[in-house]
Amino acid sequence: MLLLLGSFLVLMLIGVPVAISMAVASVLYIVLYGVAPDIIVAQRMIAGVESFPLLAVPFFILAGNLMNSAGVTGRIYSFAVALVGWMKGGLAQVNIIGSVIFSGMSGTALADAAGIGTIEIKAMKDHGYPVEAAVGVTAASATLGPIFPPSLPFVIYGMMANVSIGALFMAGILPGIVMTLLMMITVAAFAYKKRWGSDAPFNVRELLSAGMEIVVVLAVPLAIYLMMRAGVSMNVAAGIALALLLALDWYFRFSAVMALMTPVILIGGMTMGWFTPTEAAVAAVLWSLFLGLVRYRTMTPSTLAKASFDTIETTASVLFIVTAASVFAWLLTVSQAAQLLSDAILSITDNKWVFLILVNLLMLFVGCFLDTIAAITILVPILLPIVLKFGIDPVQFGLIMTLNLMIGLLHPPLGMVLFVLSRVAKLSVERTTMAILPWLVPLFLALILITFVPAISLWLPQQLGLLR
Repeated sequence: MLLLLGSFLVLMLIGVPVAISMAVASVLYIVLYGVAPDIIVAQRMIAGVESFPLLAVPFFILAGNLMNSAGVTGRIYSFAVALVGWMKGGLAQVNIIGSVIFSGMSGTALADAAGIGTIEIKAMKDHGYPVEAAVGVTAASATLGPIFPPSLPFVIYGMMANVSIGALFMAGILPGIVMTLLMMITVAAFAYKKRWGSDAPFNVRELLSAGMEIVVVLAVPLAIYLMMRAGVSMNVAAGIALALLLALDWYFRFSAVMALMTPVILIGGMTMGWFTPTEAAVAAVLWSLFLGLVRYRTMTPSTLAKASFDTIETTASVLFIVTAASVFAWLLTVSQAAQLLSDAILSITDNKWVFLILVNLLMLFVGCFLDTIAAITILVPILLPIVLKFGIDPVQFGLIMTLNLMIGLLHPPLGMVLFVLSRVAKLSVERTTMAILPWLVPLFLALILITFVPAISLWLPQQLGLLR
């Protein structure tokens, strides 16, 4: 066990990528201790990636890339400006609302930071905001990506914990709303303290137009429901509603209705049973292609090819991490490291709230060093048995784990969002880190609420019959 963990930590400390560190540590342990035949190791590697839910990963990544290449991020930004740009600290509020919308398409914090975050930071700098403020609010809002459905970390967690991914997606909605409100309150406090003004004139017409777009989007599921109550079949009702929506969008040339429809289609499709969460990823890709090639006609063969190659590159790195992490987690179990950790935790406390505090501290620390996917793959097999012993719902635990690891993306030494924003804003990593610190407050408040108020995570999936 010491060889396995020690070699892994040493390799990480000298700067070796996390996937290679896990792979090398695993190989050393297998060669020196001969814990299993080569064929067993190969089977564990294959089993790590041979999963139907895991198919969602490349498709959600592709959907996010296609949305970026189709210029949907610009439409989302313009819509958010019309909706909240007139408030005090307007563009900071726009930053948050834009991330909420974009999260329903990308499912990752990194895509949010690199996509719409680039537009938002430039706009805030151009309007006189300190670059540190622009970076801080962008970093905080990027964490919404994996909380609102669809979410790549939820897919990985659901696969590892054998938990309904649909239930995880639904469980993320209320926590996401709570996080959004806390961030908007934080912006309002900064705006009052630093005397930030509004960044767009209060225009009743634009505000009503943005509000009308929200009404149009919400009217689609309502219309489907009413038609079904009137005796129309679900498929026919959905077809009629979508046809009317397309006609209205072409006639009125809405700014962001079609982008706003992305999470509605995904969540509605899963709720109605049209597709599984994995198949929802394919639906997201098809919708992205429709917007880019048919509706907006902003996607070219070159941008489509670039999005595809970017997806292949990202997917390859993700699957390599999953493969290495699955073998590493298996060896942790074989070496009884998981059992030793379980016994150590249970010897400290038999109170689930104390356990949750300890787990939060552990994952905040782990998030400083491990990639999100690697951390989930390694920690879930270790912690889930203890979670079940304490009677904690694994869906709620998935939310807790994901948010902890998202916070880990915002600080060194391995915070990928930190490094992306540092490049975008042309700030040193040290200055970027200091800029992000005040914006961790709403994230920690949200983490406390999600940890100690289970209903925030569990109420919606329970109401939808996804949880008992």
